[in-house]
Amino acid sequence: MKRKHKRILYYVLLAVALAVAGYQSYHRTSFYKSAYNDELPGEQSQQGKDYQSTGDLGLLDVKLPERLENQTVRYKAITVYYNKNYRVPNCVAYELTNTMTSMADSRDAEIRDDYKFERDHDVKGCPDWWEYKESGYTRGHMAPAMDMRWDKTAMRECFLMTNICPQLDAMNDGEWRHVEEAVHKWSRTAGRLIVFTGPIFSDDMDRIGKRSDIAVPERFFKVIYSPSQNRAIAFVMPNKAMPNSWTNYATTIDEVEALTGYDFLSTLEDKVENVIESKENIKDWPKYYPRR
Repeated sequence: MKRKHKRILYYVLLAVALAVAGYQSYHRTSFYKSAYNDELPGEQSQQGKDYQSTGDLGLLDVKLPERLENQTVRYKAITVYYNKNYRVPNCVAYELTNTMTSMADSRDAEIRDDYKFERDHDVKGCPDWWEYKESGYTRGHMAPAMDMRWDKTAMRECFLMTNICPQLDAMNDGEWRHVEEAVHKWSRTAGRLIVFTGPIFSDDMDRIGKRSDIAVPERFFKVIYSPSQNRAIAFVMPNKAMPNSWTNYATTIDEVEALTGYDFLSTLEDKVENVIESKENIKDWPKYYPRR
């Protein structure tokens, strides 16, 4: 091929590549704006800037027993109900939309290894990351990093120690992770999920940390509500290796409320709340087969 023709071909291919890149950038931005209103008058849009919920954030409110020590911290993407006495969260709540999940699974998503555990100095009782060292327990995310990879701030804040509880690795990287993966997948078909996660406290919990004052819960719960499908499900799992499939730990919201004393979804009409919270049928949710 002559040099002139090669040069023309080069410029044609370069133009095509630039056009494709521009289309992908526009398509991703348009998709992003389908669920988020990031553009403020006179300001340039940025990833995750001024995130606005696609629904009623009152659903994230949890009524806790008065006896329970609590500081409510509202981060960008998660709400943490923090207990300074136990030095772990009472509960962590967040919404997960199909747009968030799609962005979190994209090639442009945030990379987990770029983020480190940090103390939130504005929250009393929040431990340092190193207080878990050599304890035999992992730093278990309540709002998992896989759900936060859509945004830098959301990802950084989910690595704050206010979102962390001591979990055995056999639990954290076992059936508990499979529930987290299932919820991540379910958000794609549900459109929007409301998720609550936290420990179940008991009187004789072990302690870890520099002063042996970080509580080690024996069990954890996860509550999932789908507003568009008007259904919910919950899970209660022990903080240890589990011989059975994650589906065997499904239960009702009523059961979690009885174990914790918390009141979830209290902004719903009573008749709707009562029906949703009393039912559990794992078969109502899309099947998910985790990699073992």
